[in-house]
Amino acid sequence: MKDSFYRSMNWLHTWAGLLVCWVLLLIFFAGSLSFFRHEISLYAKPELHANVITSAPPADLAATVQHAQQFLSTKAPHAPDWLIEFPSARQPYLSYSWSEKIDGQRRPKFHSQPIDHNGNEAERPRDTLGGNFFYRLHFDLHYLPVQPARYLVGICTMFMLIALISGIIIHKRIFKDFFSFRGGKGSRSWLDAHNISAVFALPFHLVITYTGLITLMFMYMPWAGLSIWKGDADAMFDEMLPRFTQPSPSGQAAPMLDVHTLLPRVQQLWGDEAQIHDIRIRNPGDSQATVSFNRDTGQQITDETTQLVFSAVDGTLLYQSPDNHSAAVAVHDTLMALHTARFAGPALRSLGFVMGLLGCAMIASGCLLWALRLREKRRQGFGLSLVEGLNLTMIVGLPLGTVLFFLANRLLPEALAGRPNLEVAAFFAGIALCALTATVRRDSRAWRALLGLTGLLALALPLINALSTPANIFSNLQHGQWSLAIADLLFIATAAACWFARHHLPKGVPEPRKPLREQTA
Repeated sequence: MKDSFYRSMNWLHTWAGLLVCWVLLLIFFAGSLSFFRHEISLYAKPELHANVITSAPPADLAATVQHAQQFLSTKAPHAPDWLIEFPSARQPYLSYSWSEKIDGQRRPKFHSQPIDHNGNEAERPRDTLGGNFFYRLHFDLHYLPVQPARYLVGICTMFMLIALISGIIIHKRIFKDFFSFRGGKGSRSWLDAHNISAVFALPFHLVITYTGLITLMFMYMPWAGLSIWKGDADAMFDEMLPRFTQPSPSGQAAPMLDVHTLLPRVQQLWGDEAQIHDIRIRNPGDSQATVSFNRDTGQQITDETTQLVFSAVDGTLLYQSPDNHSAAVAVHDTLMALHTARFAGPALRSLGFVMGLLGCAMIASGCLLWALRLREKRRQGFGLSLVEGLNLTMIVGLPLGTVLFFLANRLLPEALAGRPNLEVAAFFAGIALCALTATVRRDSRAWRALLGLTGLLALALPLINALSTPANIFSNLQHGQWSLAIADLLFIATAAACWFARHHLPKGVPEPRKPLREQTA
């Protein structure tokens, strides 16, 4: 009975992981980078690196708000929205933004104007998706339609959860195996690597996988909620998460009050210690114009928005976020925050990044282990060729594509139309190059060539960054711009890792062998 159960769990673990492992590798890789989504976006906009970056809030908040309102009323008097974003630890610069309606698009396009240390307009940053590309990629898969992509990600995530639970069951010596690594032993070495990377980050893997399902739970399983609210999803969310409903513009012009005069009332309601993340003015110049103050809750384990909404005409308080929520909403909100880690500081996000990379190592070593065991059993055929090709495509293609993404960010002309799409195309071009190589050969020579190319390009990135931007790794270290300096150091570390793997390529990526009948002829 026990042996039968063990075999069943072993079979379940193998196939639950193998069937979707390459999609899971993409999800884990992009998700790991998403822990530094805002830092990547900052690195991708070198125009902001000189005389713009500051994490300190404005010394005179009222004067800054007054200046922003004057600037926006002159720059975009008829825009549907104005936005004033204050410096924070993860977006360390002051910016004024306004929206523009685009025909055929549901959401308006925002134009952002950074402000330098002297209160003047800084150079407009290049158009790029930055870290938002990796953030959206890990649950939208970019080129796929949004809803099918999210269902696919949900299915793969459920497979991941099944693989984790079944893996815990079948590893009878889970803690002993954690301290065992036998190098140069073929499949035994890959199994040890798989076990170590899995056990070391097991709590993280369980939390991130389960909370990943929670983030889209109302999409995957909406029926219980819809049965209570008679199929009205909007009514369900309005009751669960009450929010202010923005009135439509009346079309009647009305003078706006000075927004900075509302700051004393905001401080009275929130307390003097509260920090304002941003101020949004909707329908400026209209009789239905509103001013929304959004509080910076980055130090709280929550994803909820704390908001005050006033009339922009007479200053009447229209809405205040409730202080208390139901236990169910609080639990859901906390689980969402655990997945996004929006409350975490640099150290905790760095830990999440490392744990995410260990997840990538766990998935990749499992893929390689499965292919190696097939080779050891002399099971040649299309299935083995497909698995080896996908291994080469995704395991090397993801870091190569990422390096190409940043190279395109630095080398493409700033005024080039469609720059963000070309940067994304460069990312997928790296994966496509590996896929094309895999159709020709999948042996250790192909792995070494692609790893060497990835390492060479990664090593070139800090040099290209120094030659094409006003800052470099040394000046960033000197001025305490740690996120920018660490980005260059990570590219150097990536190059070192690629070259180390290239020169110590283990037997887990073997030369293709001849069919057994040819060997015995």
